Amino acid sequence: MNRSELIVHYGKPLVFLLCLIPFGVLIARGASGALGPNPVEAITHFTGDWTLRILLLTLAVTPLRRLTGQAWVVRYRRMLGLFAFFYAVLHVATYLWLDRYFDLGSIAEDVLKRPYITVGFAAFVLMVPLAITSTQGWIRRLGRRWKTLHRAVYAIGVLGVLHFLWLVKADLLEPAIYGVILAVLLGLRLPWIDIFARVRSARRWRPGIASEQR
Repeated sequence: MNRSELIVHYGKPLVFLLCLIPFGVLIARGASGALGPNPVEAITHFTGDWTLRILLLTLAVTPLRRLTGQAWVVRYRRMLGLFAFFYAVLHVATYLWLDRYFDLGSIAEDVLKRPYITVGFAAFVLMVPLAITSTQGWIRRLGRRWKTLHRAVYAIGVLGVLHFLWLVKADLLEPAIYGVILAVLLGLRLPWIDIFARVRSARRWRPGIASEQR
């Protein structure tokens, strides 16, 4: 194995375990009765927060690859994306089961009348086909259409931030921070942004070489 393969080989189990830590924390809090006076609300917020955090980490992979020039970074993206979906499933399941007890009428009313739930459900619906088609088999079957489909992650990020922003009543600082991070990550993908080329050029710059060119 070369250096990149070794990093991925030993790094994937570590990333997997790190992504499971929030779930372990949630289980531990539930077992110890540390979820507060409203456990359902605590679980809903906890899983929603981690869905958005890991989603932003997933979106950060491509800019990180361009910045560092290390292609192996991309090999963590699928795992991160699936963990974002995992926490999204927990988030939605908590709402459907523990909050609304699968009352379809109540759920439909919420989706239609509460904008933050509308955009939240829209984000989750968009995540489902991305999770299903994350395997190598689907990548081969879809070909170029796979990349087009998975660009929906940008819309998911925007909807996720809106969901959080419209949910909170007073303290907008945290969703605003997520919004700024998302804006930066999406902005770095614009075709006229050449920051990565500049950074790599700066890293290759050497005082001796610069002196010879004067």
